[in-house]
Formats: sequence, C-alpha cells, structure tokens
Amino acid sequence: MDLYSIGEMVIDFTPGSEPFSYIRNAGGAPANVAFAVVKNGLEAGMCCSVGDDDFGRFLYDTIRENGVRCIKEELCAQAMTTMAFVTLFPDGDRSFTFARKPGADMFLQESDVREEDIQSSVIVHAGSCSLSASPAAEATARAMRLGHDIGKIVSFDVNYRDVMWGGDAAACAGKVFEVLPYVDFLKISDQEVEMMGGEAHIPSLMENFGLTLVVQTLGPDGARCYYDGKTFGCPAEKCTCVDATAAGDAFWGGFLSSLRFQGVEKPGDVTEEKLQKALRYGNAAGGLCVQKKGAIAALPTKEQVEASLAAGVC
Repeated sequence: MDLYSIGEMVIDFTPGSEPFSYIRNAGGAPANVAFAVVKNGLEAGMCCSVGDDDFGRFLYDTIRENGVRCIKEELCAQAMTTMAFVTLFPDGDRSFTFARKPGADMFLQESDVREEDIQSSVIVHAGSCSLSASPAAEATARAMRLGHDIGKIVSFDVNYRDVMWGGDAAACAGKVFEVLPYVDFLKISDQEVEMMGGEAHIPSLMENFGLTLVVQTLGPDGARCYYDGKTFGCPAEKCTCVDATAAGDAFWGGFLSSLRFQGVEKPGDVTEEKLQKALRYGNAAGGLCVQKKGAIAALPTKEQVEASLAAGVC
C-alpha cells in the first residue's frame, strides 16, 4: 500500500450548474489526498470515522467508488456526520458555516489505528482536521508516531481553517507542534505559513523538529520547497495551483505520487532532482484541478497530468 491516510470525513462542495447551487462531495484533506494518489495509479487505504446516517453512508460509498480501500469498515453508531452550510456567489466565491449535529462526536478512536496497516504502507498521511479534539487527536498522533518509529514516510497537511478550530490559528498551531516531531514531509499554504512563525522561521522549524522537507503552496505562483538548506520553486511558471477547492490536495497527491514513481520509499531516498520533478508534477495536478473547479470529481488522473506536462501547459 503506497499511502495510508488518517482522518475523519468532512464535506466539500463544488458549484452546481445554477447560481447559488452546490453539489456536495466527500472531502477533507486526508480523503482528498487518498483519492488523488489513487487517480495517479497508487494504492491507498483510508482510516476514517463517519456516522451511521445517510450522509455517513454516502461518504463511505464515495470512498469505495473512487477506488480507495476503506480500512475501518464499520460506521459509528455514536458518531454523527459533520454538517455544513454554504453560500455560493455568482463569481464563484464561497462562504462556509460549519456545525455539528447536537451531541455529535465524529472523531477517530485509537482502536481505529492498526499497526499492521501502517506497517504495510510506505507513506502515512494525515491532515490537521484530525487533530482538533480528543480522541481524534490522540488516534492521529498515535498513527503518525507509529509510522515514524518504524521508518515510514510521515506526510502532514496543515489547514487551520478546518471546522474544528473555526479559524483559531493558536489552537491549531498548538496541536500541529505536538505532532511535528513525527513528520517528514510538511505541506503548508501561503495563507497558513504565518501560523508557523513566518517564512523566515521555516529553516529553524525544520531543524528543531527534524523535518526532511517543507513545501509551501503559493497560490498563483505555484509552490516552494525547503530542503537540505536550499529553497527552490516549481520550475513550471505557467501553472496555477491555489490551495482551495481541493486543488491543494490535488497538488499534494500528485507530489507524493511523483516521489513514489521515482522510487522514494523512505525520507533518505529524497534528492533535490526528485523533488523538482515532484513539484512540477504536483503543480500540474493542482492546476488541472483549479481549471475544473476543484472537488473530488476534478482530481486529475496520472494520464491527464502527464499529458498536460507533455503539452507544455505546465
């Protein structure tokens, strides 16, 4: 298994055919990255927790239909699925209001994390949406720690705007710093880098926590990689990869996929040349996702990304 993704399922939206309409999809960074690597030809399993209700079953069906192996098969009778309300404006901008059903507890349990699943994987991936509260934070941290201790690549995607914090950067940063000692590959957007202390602090952050690399998505400017004391950007200047509407997840899924195509199985296998290729591949994947207005249905396949690169579009 190439990717073992840990996370609870939240809702993603894509604009419908009419103004102010929307289509709901399974979403959340851990899920989207799992879907993205599957579309790139890798095998992924996802440990997730959803409620035993209509939307929970919809989420599970979506996972399976997209080829992701669902490691935690049973739905949680005590867990209720997150609900979200969205307003779509004619120009495509979206505003979200998130709420849980009364008494809802959609979080992962430590018993959901099986060491044999982590052992069988190459990359253990998590998103910050799974660190919001106990017991999800404990389960996620345990999975990341296990992956780190047995020498797996641990990938982590920061997003402090998730439902569980309501945009509370300090609360998110505190949880993120708790798990950074287990992380090898860190993804952060240009909008969130300040939460981590700003770009000037990234080298010291890497040294203090032993990070192999940090990748910062830069909206219309592509992406930037910090590795081995060097900083370099994506060489594909024409690509546009914004960290929204699943494009950031498409980028990261493509980035991780490219590294696997290049034979990366542990952090020490990374080289600057491999990272340059992975950045270019990921940026093309993110750009294609933006063009198709994001969400799971818009996550590009390996063939589509390679065709875009060959055509010189990205």
